[in-house]
Amino acid sequence: MLIYMCLVDTTLTMMNLVGQRMKITLSFENFGGIILLQERGIKWGQMVTCQENLHPCHAMAIINGFLYVFGGTTGYIYSTDLHRLDLSSREWVQLKPNNPPCDLPEERYRHEIAHDNQRIYVLGGGTSWTAYALDKIHAYNFETNTWEDIPTKPHENLGFPAARRCHSCVQIKHEVFICGGYNGEVILGDLWKLNLQTFQWTKLPAVMPEPAYFHCAAVTPAGCMYIHGGVVNIQQNKRTGSLFKIWLVVPSLLELCWENLLKYFPHLAHLPTNQLLQLGLSQGLIERLK
Repeated sequence: MLIYMCLVDTTLTMMNLVGQRMKITLSFENFGGIILLQERGIKWGQMVTCQENLHPCHAMAIINGFLYVFGGTTGYIYSTDLHRLDLSSREWVQLKPNNPPCDLPEERYRHEIAHDNQRIYVLGGGTSWTAYALDKIHAYNFETNTWEDIPTKPHENLGFPAARRCHSCVQIKHEVFICGGYNGEVILGDLWKLNLQTFQWTKLPAVMPEPAYFHCAAVTPAGCMYIHGGVVNIQQNKRTGSLFKIWLVVPSLLELCWENLLKYFPHLAHLPTNQLLQLGLSQGLIERLK
């Protein structure tokens, strides 16, 4: 598996070729570029240098061999620019949508992106003084090269999710999950699901053990979401290093058995391959131990 990252300022965004994503923060200064991580052997290397007008705190997604980057901020100026990197030719293009300026999304940072085969969807975000609502979402249409406003459908009893920025987002097929964030007044700890086929919002009964913003999230191929870090106290600017997980789908029997096996036999990863095979583990499970 290959993981691509776009580094601008100190924000590091990681995503693999199928669009699963996680974010971490490292102490890079005055650096901008695409970093390629080859999982086998954990090999790092710089792939291409970002353009100067690519702002930090953007959102990004890999779709059909292209890396799309939207928005961001210099800390003073907020952006509504949309850039695309061809991962084959390694060439950047700033896309120029056919909309008049008044129909472009509001400039923003700390938003999230979801996508399907036809559109990119921008979820939330804001500026240092505002957070954008989720009753409608801006969508960039690949085919028409235009931005569209798509109204969403509220939860039957609870309405729409609160406006937010600095939240996390993961996607499983056509379902998008947002978690936590900050609305300008309070730190949020709720979990919502948006269906990209119906644009229906559903509030899930689970809440974050620690409401947080500026946190990161990633989802496994099996549908388990991991949440790490974030700010948990505004007045004290208190940050956490906690790691939590939640199943967003009903796990398979294999996944449940695998979790329990690792829990009660944590030494499995240290056993040689021939011994693991003798114990009855499949080659696929053995690969997951590496």
